[in-house]
Amino acid sequence: MDIKAIQDFLGEAWLLTKERISSTLESDIALLNSTNESILSHSGKQMRPILTLLMARACSPAGVNDATVSYAAAADLLHNATLLHDDVADGSEQRRGKPTIMSLMGPSVSVLVGDYWLVKAMELILNVENAGSSGVMKIFAKTLSDLAEGEMLQLQKAQSGDTSEEDYLKIIYNKTASLFEAACVSAAISVDASEEYVRAAREYAVALGLAFQIQDDILDYSGTEAVGKPLGADILEQKITMPLLGALAGVSGERTEEVRDMIRKIADNPDYRDDIVSFVRENGGLEYAVARLKGYVESAIRALDVLPDSEARKYLVELAYYTAQRAL
Repeated sequence: MDIKAIQDFLGEAWLLTKERISSTLESDIALLNSTNESILSHSGKQMRPILTLLMARACSPAGVNDATVSYAAAADLLHNATLLHDDVADGSEQRRGKPTIMSLMGPSVSVLVGDYWLVKAMELILNVENAGSSGVMKIFAKTLSDLAEGEMLQLQKAQSGDTSEEDYLKIIYNKTASLFEAACVSAAISVDASEEYVRAAREYAVALGLAFQIQDDILDYSGTEAVGKPLGADILEQKITMPLLGALAGVSGERTEEVRDMIRKIADNPDYRDDIVSFVRENGGLEYAVARLKGYVESAIRALDVLPDSEARKYLVELAYYTAQRAL
């Protein structure tokens, strides 16, 4: 998929969003400015602001307005704020193939910069003046709560080693899909879309967000260093994800408990990682996860059926298919 082609399609709206992100972060503290510029120079695909702008275009013939641009920028700022915090929580030395702020400047700086980005995201939303702005603030506030609860549930389950598929889906909704939901629903609200269109935006975003995270978790077992994620990184963090849950579903209770016990003890036995990767591959875990991933992709695409045919809608469909293809 060509992200640059989508950015070109979005045109001035994309340029305005990038400019709003940069201008919102401006400070009279030189160190903060240079740190922000470093983060922006390695900003990834910026899926969340792209989704915001595309959804607004898909829901309204009039397309993007100033409120949409602010919500798109806020979604990107909030996402990066969570990454800065996650790097500290996870002790991550690299992200997107580059050293993290935590590794370069320490955990305190990473937390402080993350807080700054978070506050700036909220300021952007608060400064929007339209009929739906108070509702959008509630949506983003819920996302912040979801993110914190998801992180704590993940930590709790890492300690107990008893993650169920229901637990896993709650964690990835809170940590990933919730922000996709905020990005897309705020977009629909910004263009005064009908309730039917807002509902479609929500259903698409949640299904896409779940698929997006399942895809990332599949790569933990099937990818390589080339995709920017070390093989088995989740296992070493005691995270039980969809591929492992799929493999566990097909074995005896005794074998299930053996594998879960390995997860609990992996901090002292890192060699267990290779055993668990082999277990997942040999017991249909990847196939199970890919099937679940495809189901969510199909749900996301079906949710768009109520929207009028448009180039923006076609790109939303393409993004959903792209999520599935990366895991294959």
